[in-house]
Amino acid sequence: MSLKARVIAGALAIALPLVGYYEGRSLVAYLDPVGIPTICDGITQDVQLGQTKTDAECDALLAAELGQAISTVDRLAKQPQPDTRRAALGSFVYNVGAGAFERSTLLRKLNGGDVAGACAELSRWVYAKGRQLAGLVKRRAAERELCEVGLQ
Repeated sequence: MSLKARVIAGALAIALPLVGYYEGRSLVAYLDPVGIPTICDGITQDVQLGQTKTDAECDALLAAELGQAISTVDRLAKQPQPDTRRAALGSFVYNVGAGAFERSTLLRKLNGGDVAGACAELSRWVYAKGRQLAGLVKRRAAERELCEVGLQ
């Protein structure tokens, strides 16, 4: 296992069940609540309606995409973060995308040393195309709780 893979492994082990639970799994492509073709555990890149995947293919896609999201957190956070926070933020990046994270107040607060404020920002990200989604409210609450582990 490469050093990069070992560094990501702890956060990935925490984030995988979180993302899997909130994304759900579909082996057949479908339209998500805002009309984006989606398959497996929330995979949207290069997905076409009617497409199918196996569980093994979905497992591999999820691990790769989530690993990439955690790498994004590691690259953009100025200070090393504990695995619980990396997992929470990796789940967030997996859901909203690296660009949204990079431009976010959440990242500015994190890099400014306001970790509690950064974690609190997660609760604001509950809208998709202007609609508040109950699933996002629950997911962000779980991510926030994980993000705040170890804070006073």
